[in-house]
Amino acid sequence: MAKDKIALVTGANKGIGHEIARQLAGKGFHVFIGARKVAEGKQAAEAIAKSGGSAEFVEIDVSDRASIENAANAVTSKVDHLDVLVNNAGILQDSKGIAEVDDETFLATLTTNALGPLRVTQAFLPLVLKSAHGTVVNLSSGLGQLSEMGKTYPAYSLSKTALNAVTR
Repeated sequence: MAKDKIALVTGANKGIGHEIARQLAGKGFHVFIGARKVAEGKQAAEAIAKSGGSAEFVEIDVSDRASIENAANAVTSKVDHLDVLVNNAGILQDSKGIAEVDDETFLATLTTNALGPLRVTQAFLPLVLKSAHGTVVNLSSGLGQLSEMGKTYPAYSLSKTALNAVTR
């Protein structure tokens, strides 16, 4: 697999992440389907493989440093580089205004949506740097722009603003 195009997409068991993984596989990438839910992650990888793509599951919970390190070790044991790293995994748990958001929701959202992608990038950067054209993509949201912030989803909005700063 040393010469293949290789990608890792976090949160790839469903939604946008799965679609990104499917499209990368369609372009000839071997895609690591990163997800914290083992059964759903394996099912997503199998669906891509059944449609002719090359995909395999890797367990990763971006809110857990040990899980990130385990995933990096697992991928490093299989490949010698990573061409594309897509930090897609994220959560949206809050629906109240800033005055009502609780500490647990705020911290969990910030950890998953901003610190998680930073930690994942740090863990996989050695593989990305071994690629001739290594790329890191962080998925954010319009709600992460100060001009787009409203009265709902404060933890989510602030976490995406922080992710935008990490990306810059």
